[in-house]
Amino acid sequence: MKHKILIMAMTTAGISFGQNKIQYPETKKGETVDVYFDTKVADPYRWLEDDKSDETGAWVKAENEVTYAYLNKIPFRDALKARMEKLWNYEKIGAPFTEGKFTYYFKNNGLQNQSVVYRKDQNGKEEIFLDPNTFSKDGTTSLGGLDFSKDGSKAAYSISEGGSDWRKVIIIDAVSKKVLEDTLVDVKFSGISWYENEGFYYSSYEKPKGSELSAKTDQHKLYFHKLGTSQKEDKVIFGADQKRRYVGGGVTEDNHYLVITAANSTYGNELFIKDLTKPDSPIISIVDNFNSDNNIIENEGSKLFIETDLNAPNKRVVTVDVSNPKPENWKDFIPETQNILSPSTGGGYFFANYTKDAVSLVQQYDYDGKLIREIKLPAVGTAGGFGGKKKEKTLYYTFTNYTTPGSIFSFEPKSGKSEIYQKPKVDFKSEDYESKQVFYTSKDGTKIPMIITYKKGTKLDGKNPTILYGYGGFNISLTPAFSIANAVWMENGGIYAVANLRGGGEYGKKWHDAGTKLQKQNVFDDFIAAAEYLIAQKYTSSDFLAIRGGSNGGLLVGAAMTQRPDLFRVALPAVGVMDMLRYHTFTAGAGWAYDYGTAQDDKEMFEYLKGYSPVHNVKKDVQYPATMVTTGDHDDRVVPAHSFKFAAELQDKQTGENPVLIRIDVKAGHGAGKSVAATIQENVDIQAFTLYNMGFKALPKK
Repeated sequence: MKHKILIMAMTTAGISFGQNKIQYPETKKGETVDVYFDTKVADPYRWLEDDKSDETGAWVKAENEVTYAYLNKIPFRDALKARMEKLWNYEKIGAPFTEGKFTYYFKNNGLQNQSVVYRKDQNGKEEIFLDPNTFSKDGTTSLGGLDFSKDGSKAAYSISEGGSDWRKVIIIDAVSKKVLEDTLVDVKFSGISWYENEGFYYSSYEKPKGSELSAKTDQHKLYFHKLGTSQKEDKVIFGADQKRRYVGGGVTEDNHYLVITAANSTYGNELFIKDLTKPDSPIISIVDNFNSDNNIIENEGSKLFIETDLNAPNKRVVTVDVSNPKPENWKDFIPETQNILSPSTGGGYFFANYTKDAVSLVQQYDYDGKLIREIKLPAVGTAGGFGGKKKEKTLYYTFTNYTTPGSIFSFEPKSGKSEIYQKPKVDFKSEDYESKQVFYTSKDGTKIPMIITYKKGTKLDGKNPTILYGYGGFNISLTPAFSIANAVWMENGGIYAVANLRGGGEYGKKWHDAGTKLQKQNVFDDFIAAAEYLIAQKYTSSDFLAIRGGSNGGLLVGAAMTQRPDLFRVALPAVGVMDMLRYHTFTAGAGWAYDYGTAQDDKEMFEYLKGYSPVHNVKKDVQYPATMVTTGDHDDRVVPAHSFKFAAELQDKQTGENPVLIRIDVKAGHGAGKSVAATIQENVDIQAFTLYNMGFKALPKK
């Protein structure tokens, strides 16, 4: 394949449309052209990929000025914000966990930008342990992770600044809370796993040349940091000689083994183990290829318990002795079923948390593989948790669905007794709303599940404002969960629908694979069919239908709106992968190739990607839906250039009066750690833009 970049020259374009009279910023065009398999592909907005340039910064500022001028004129925006803040303002408490002599838990009083880590001593005295709200004045520095040494005497926590995936790690004495040594820097895509009280394992890349927010990173390494030494002395445990994009390491609860996973893509990993009780012991290979997902979830002495989808697309748990751990010696412990397995351990038991038609079913097993009980859940929805140390007598789990705010339940694994531990006091009448699961038919005849949630008594007359949400990728399952933003949407007469598209993990590996590479169009067809179902069944109509998705879901929205611009009134792509010919050249994007393939693979893959890539499929003389693209200027997961280029193409080619805006959060990343204030404002702006472009001049009366 031949690939070259031709010369760049600049032109300018200023645009204004129809009755909205939006004067978009001038976005210069270059004459950059790439050549793929003798096909020339123009990339006029390549210059927007340079996140360090003053030109890009000026463009971001100018676009935000236009966007906020538009949003500020929406008459009910302030009322929407007031209601959102009122509903959001309730105490949120996380499940407790014990480390050393203290019980720790997260708590947010309501509108705090970041949740605070509290602890109680053995006498029940409460104090603040870590307050991320003090990390920065504007709430843009967040807590990334918190891990304790084996005796709970020391802790290491990571922080993210401006939403970046690059983290700093701070090490403290957990009792006195005093900082023990210099901060570790440049840590990325990493957990922290302590060995005894000596130090911990973590993963990172070497800082790339050029922009740390967009330059490619593709060699991940596992390090060990010994307390009392400098970071430059940290030993590389894995990844120096074996180049892998993603490497992780974790110590078993008994401190006996280091478990290492290594991968080049978001699916499929090698699996290794190292005996930490023997000095200079070798790293032993268990799985030596990338054809399956594998993880050691527990050990009992030399007996390993491995979660895997090898020869089990819906996953199973197997056992094997560490002395001869290759797959040919694996024995079923929890066999594969027709439902998707996600196992956990705690309190001396295993918990098989199954996804069945996108909702939870949980079973409890002992260490002999005997089924103890099926755990009765409060209702149909999503349960999570059921994890903890072996010695714990009480475990905790969360339960939620689209109409029920997340509650925490305590669970005694020995007796099976379960009771509410913490129920949030939300000013929302859950009993007034209902969820209905339907199965609709996609273009190729495949049945796709969708859950539709709305206020009881809603008249199905085709006039209900509706948000259709989807993702459809990376083996990720969309399961029912309560959202304050969605609650406000439904209070205002809105319908919220979530389609469980192919490419996700709702029905295992086969379902995932059916939405990857040369089958990616299945995902878009599933989403379009969901919209057509909602319209046919009179839940809504094209005039009142918005589509929303983030990251891979942003790609979904971009592809759907360019393929069927007639079908939707509003499009809301967030932090989306929009340039499918170049996504793999930024940060860790090459690791997404299992789902997408790359334009360099072969001519067929290039043409397929170009056929749906949102940036490359915006056409002149087409009226696209009213669109508000959202992204963050510090997003180093899906770099904002994707969204910048897509918005520029739409603004240049849009026909008709529908606005095309891009809302760019400053000092914000892909989404994790975003402050409560920023999250509320973003949701307010999205809903205000959506309702306003559906013709609403005021919020409906309750």
